[in-house]
Amino acid sequence: MAKKTTKRRAALLEKVDNEKNYSVTEATALLPELKSAKFDETVEIALNLNVDPRHADQMIRGSVVLPNGTGKVVRVAVFAKDAKADEARAAGADIVGAADLIEEIQAGNINFDTVISTPDMMGVLGKVARILGPKGLMPNPKTGTVTMDVTKAVTDAKGGKVNFRVDKKGNIHAGIGKVSFGADKIKENLEVFVQAINKAKPAAAKGRYITNGALSLTMSPAVTLDTTELLEIKAK
Repeated sequence: MAKKTTKRRAALLEKVDNEKNYSVTEATALLPELKSAKFDETVEIALNLNVDPRHADQMIRGSVVLPNGTGKVVRVAVFAKDAKADEARAAGADIVGAADLIEEIQAGNINFDTVISTPDMMGVLGKVARILGPKGLMPNPKTGTVTMDVTKAVTDAKGGKVNFRVDKKGNIHAGIGKVSFGADKIKENLEVFVQAINKAKPAAAKGRYITNGALSLTMSPAVTLDTTELLEIKAK
Protein backbone atom coordinates (compact mmCIF):
# COMPACT_ATOMS: atom_id res chain seq x y z
CA MET A 1 0.00 0.00 0.00
CA ALA A 2 2.84 2.36 0.88
CA LYS A 3 4.45 1.80 -2.54
CA LYS A 4 1.17 2.63 -4.27
CA THR A 5 0.82 5.88 -2.32
CA THR A 6 4.43 6.86 -3.01
CA LYS A 7 4.02 6.09 -6.71
CA ARG A 8 0.86 8.18 -6.91
CA ARG A 9 2.54 11.09 -5.14
CA ALA A 10 5.49 10.88 -7.51
CA ALA A 11 3.12 11.01 -10.49
CA LEU A 12 1.52 14.19 -9.10
CA LEU A 13 4.88 15.79 -8.45
CA GLU A 14 5.85 15.24 -12.08
CA LYS A 15 2.95 17.45 -13.14
CA VAL A 16 4.18 20.44 -11.10
CA ASP A 17 7.23 22.49 -12.06
CA ASN A 18 8.82 23.50 -8.76
CA GLU A 19 11.02 26.06 -10.51
CA LYS A 20 8.05 27.93 -11.93
CA ASN A 21 5.84 30.69 -10.51
CA TYR A 22 2.45 29.95 -12.03
CA SER A 23 -0.02 32.61 -13.10
CA VAL A 24 -3.48 32.39 -11.52
CA THR A 25 -4.90 31.10 -14.81
CA GLU A 26 -2.21 28.42 -15.14
CA ALA A 27 -2.48 27.30 -11.52
CA THR A 28 -6.26 26.99 -11.48
CA ALA A 29 -6.20 25.11 -14.79
CA LEU A 30 -3.62 22.67 -13.40
CA LEU A 31 -5.50 21.85 -10.18
CA PRO A 32 -8.06 19.44 -11.72
CA GLU A 33 -5.12 17.41 -13.10
CA LEU A 34 -3.79 17.01 -9.55
CA LYS A 35 -6.96 15.37 -8.20
CA SER A 36 -6.11 12.00 -6.67
CA ALA A 37 -8.53 11.38 -3.80
CA LYS A 38 -11.91 9.67 -4.01
CA PHE A 39 -13.58 12.60 -2.25
CA ASP A 40 -14.10 16.13 -3.57
CA GLU A 41 -10.85 17.75 -2.49
CA THR A 42 -10.75 21.27 -1.06
CA VAL A 43 -8.85 23.98 -2.93
CA GLU A 44 -6.47 25.61 -0.45
CA ILE A 45 -4.57 28.86 -0.76
CA ALA A 46 -1.58 29.78 1.38
CA LEU A 47 -0.06 33.25 1.47
CA ASN A 48 2.91 34.64 3.35
CA LEU A 49 2.64 38.35 4.12
CA ASN A 50 5.38 40.78 5.04
CA VAL A 51 3.76 41.86 8.30
CA ASP A 52 4.57 41.45 11.98
CA PRO A 53 1.29 40.55 13.74
CA ARG A 54 2.93 41.12 17.13
CA HIS A 55 2.17 44.77 16.42
CA ALA A 56 -1.53 45.59 16.59
CA ASP A 57 -1.32 47.86 13.54
CA GLN A 58 -0.07 44.93 11.44
CA MET A 59 -2.60 42.31 12.52
CA ILE A 60 -4.68 41.25 9.54
CA ARG A 61 -8.11 39.77 10.20
CA GLY A 62 -11.31 39.85 8.24
CA SER A 63 -13.74 37.95 6.07
CA VAL A 64 -14.91 37.74 2.48
CA VAL A 65 -17.86 36.12 0.73
CA LEU A 66 -16.69 34.02 -2.22
CA PRO A 67 -18.83 34.36 -5.37
CA ASN A 68 -19.07 30.59 -5.90
CA GLY A 69 -19.23 29.57 -2.24
CA THR A 70 -16.84 27.16 -0.54
CA GLY A 71 -18.59 23.91 -1.36
CA LYS A 72 -18.85 23.22 2.34
CA VAL A 73 -22.08 22.78 4.29
CA VAL A 74 -21.81 25.26 7.18
CA ARG A 75 -23.76 24.83 10.41
CA VAL A 76 -24.48 28.23 11.97
CA ALA A 77 -25.22 28.94 15.63
CA VAL A 78 -26.70 32.31 16.60
CA PHE A 79 -26.83 33.93 20.03
CA ALA A 80 -29.89 36.16 20.03
CA LYS A 81 -33.16 36.81 21.87
CA ASP A 82 -36.75 37.60 21.01
CA ALA A 83 -37.25 39.16 17.54
CA LYS A 84 -33.60 38.70 16.59
CA ALA A 85 -33.81 35.01 17.47
CA ASP A 86 -36.84 34.68 15.20
CA GLU A 87 -34.96 36.53 12.46
CA ALA A 88 -32.03 34.11 12.78
CA ARG A 89 -34.31 31.09 12.44
CA ALA A 90 -36.03 32.60 9.42
CA ALA A 91 -32.64 33.21 7.80
CA GLY A 92 -31.75 29.53 8.12
CA ALA A 93 -29.62 29.35 11.28
CA ASP A 94 -29.16 25.77 12.46
CA ILE A 95 -29.04 26.58 16.18
CA VAL A 96 -30.44 29.64 17.96
CA GLY A 97 -30.26 30.25 21.68
CA ALA A 98 -29.00 32.24 24.63
CA ALA A 99 -28.28 30.88 28.14
CA ASP A 100 -29.41 27.42 27.02
CA LEU A 101 -26.83 27.42 24.24
CA ILE A 102 -24.13 28.47 26.71
CA GLU A 103 -24.95 25.35 28.77
CA GLU A 104 -24.70 23.15 25.68
CA ILE A 105 -21.25 24.53 24.86
CA GLN A 106 -20.08 24.12 28.45
CA ALA A 107 -21.22 20.50 28.25
CA GLY A 108 -19.01 20.01 25.20
CA ASN A 109 -21.79 20.01 22.61
CA ILE A 110 -20.26 22.04 19.79
CA ASN A 111 -21.99 20.89 16.63
CA PHE A 112 -21.61 24.06 14.55
CA ASP A 113 -18.97 25.69 12.34
CA THR A 114 -19.71 29.40 12.82
CA VAL A 115 -21.04 31.49 15.68
CA ILE A 116 -22.93 34.76 15.21
CA SER A 117 -24.08 37.02 18.02
CA THR A 118 -26.06 40.20 18.47
CA PRO A 119 -24.01 42.80 20.43
CA ASP A 120 -26.19 42.51 23.54
CA MET A 121 -25.34 38.81 23.89
CA MET A 122 -21.56 39.22 23.95
CA GLY A 123 -21.50 39.57 27.73
CA VAL A 124 -23.12 36.16 28.05
CA LEU A 125 -20.71 34.69 25.50
CA GLY A 126 -17.81 35.69 27.72
CA LYS A 127 -18.60 32.62 29.81
CA VAL A 128 -17.49 30.34 26.97
CA ALA A 129 -14.79 32.52 25.39
CA ARG A 130 -12.08 30.12 26.58
CA ILE A 131 -13.87 27.27 24.82
CA LEU A 132 -14.78 29.03 21.57
CA GLY A 133 -11.67 31.21 21.24
CA PRO A 134 -9.08 28.44 20.70
CA LYS A 135 -11.40 26.84 18.12
CA GLY A 136 -11.64 30.08 16.15
CA LEU A 137 -15.39 30.28 16.87
CA MET A 138 -15.62 33.38 19.05
CA PRO A 139 -17.71 36.09 17.29
CA ASN A 140 -15.85 39.24 16.31
CA PRO A 141 -17.03 42.53 14.77
CA LYS A 142 -14.11 42.43 12.29
CA THR A 143 -15.47 39.26 10.70
CA GLY A 144 -19.07 40.47 10.73
CA THR A 145 -20.15 37.89 13.30
CA VAL A 146 -21.14 40.43 15.96
CA THR A 147 -24.01 42.32 14.35
CA MET A 148 -27.65 43.31 14.56
CA ASP A 149 -28.07 42.35 10.89
CA VAL A 150 -28.57 38.69 11.72
CA THR A 151 -30.15 37.86 8.37
CA LYS A 152 -27.12 39.04 6.38
CA ALA A 153 -24.67 37.34 8.75
CA VAL A 154 -26.43 33.98 8.49
CA THR A 155 -26.89 34.29 4.72
CA ASP A 156 -23.20 35.15 4.24
CA ALA A 157 -22.06 32.28 6.45
CA LYS A 158 -24.23 29.82 4.56
CA GLY A 159 -23.34 31.29 1.17
CA GLY A 160 -19.56 31.07 1.12
CA LYS A 161 -18.09 33.41 3.70
CA VAL A 162 -14.44 32.78 4.57
CA ASN A 163 -12.77 34.24 7.64
CA PHE A 164 -9.04 34.90 7.51
CA ARG A 165 -6.44 35.79 10.10
CA VAL A 166 -2.67 36.07 9.81
CA ASP A 167 -0.72 33.77 12.15
CA LYS A 168 2.36 34.78 14.13
CA LYS A 169 4.63 34.00 11.17
CA GLY A 170 2.65 36.10 8.72
CA ASN A 171 0.85 33.20 7.05
CA ILE A 172 -2.78 33.02 5.95
CA HIS A 173 -4.44 29.74 4.94
CA ALA A 174 -7.98 29.29 3.62
CA GLY A 175 -10.17 26.87 1.75
CA ILE A 176 -11.58 28.65 -1.31
CA GLY A 177 -13.66 25.96 -2.99
CA LYS A 178 -13.71 22.38 -4.22
CA VAL A 179 -11.86 20.85 -7.17
CA SER A 180 -15.24 19.93 -8.68
CA PHE A 181 -15.93 23.66 -9.19
CA GLY A 182 -13.67 23.69 -12.25
CA ALA A 183 -10.91 26.14 -13.15
CA ASP A 184 -13.07 29.19 -13.91
CA LYS A 185 -14.99 29.21 -10.62
CA ILE A 186 -11.85 28.45 -8.61
CA LYS A 187 -10.13 31.38 -10.31
CA GLU A 188 -13.03 33.71 -9.49
CA ASN A 189 -12.95 32.69 -5.84
CA LEU A 190 -9.17 33.06 -5.65
CA GLU A 191 -9.24 36.55 -7.12
CA VAL A 192 -11.96 37.73 -4.72
CA PHE A 193 -10.05 36.26 -1.76
CA VAL A 194 -6.76 37.92 -2.79
CA GLN A 195 -8.59 41.21 -3.37
CA ALA A 196 -9.70 41.08 0.27
CA ILE A 197 -6.15 40.38 1.45
CA ASN A 198 -4.75 43.26 -0.60
CA LYS A 199 -7.47 45.58 0.67
CA ALA A 200 -6.58 44.63 4.25
CA LYS A 201 -2.94 45.69 3.82
CA PRO A 202 -1.97 47.75 6.88
CA ALA A 203 -0.46 51.18 6.39
CA ALA A 204 2.38 50.06 8.68
CA ALA A 205 3.37 47.21 6.32
CA LYS A 206 6.55 48.10 4.44
CA GLY A 207 8.19 46.49 1.44
CA ARG A 208 6.70 43.70 -0.66
CA TYR A 209 3.36 42.78 0.94
CA ILE A 210 2.74 39.26 -0.43
CA THR A 211 6.08 37.45 -0.35
CA ASN A 212 4.92 33.91 -1.21
CA GLY A 213 1.75 32.24 -2.45
CA ALA A 214 0.71 28.69 -3.23
CA LEU A 215 -2.38 26.80 -4.33
CA SER A 216 -3.08 23.12 -3.65
CA LEU A 217 -5.70 20.45 -3.15
CA THR A 218 -6.17 18.50 0.08
CA MET A 219 -3.98 15.66 -1.20
CA SER A 220 -1.85 17.38 -3.85
CA PRO A 221 1.56 19.05 -3.98
CA ALA A 222 1.55 22.85 -3.88
CA VAL A 223 1.62 25.02 -7.00
CA THR A 224 3.67 28.19 -6.45
CA LEU A 225 1.90 31.37 -7.51
CA ASP A 226 3.35 34.48 -9.15
CA THR A 227 3.24 37.01 -6.30
CA THR A 228 3.67 39.96 -8.68
CA GLU A 229 0.33 39.05 -10.26
CA LEU A 230 -1.27 38.51 -6.84
CA LEU A 231 -0.26 42.00 -5.75
CA GLU A 232 -1.96 43.41 -8.84
CA ILE A 233 -5.33 41.82 -8.05
CA LYS A 234 -7.37 44.73 -6.75
CA ALA A 235 -11.09 45.19 -6.14
CA LYS A 236 -12.87 46.16 -9.33
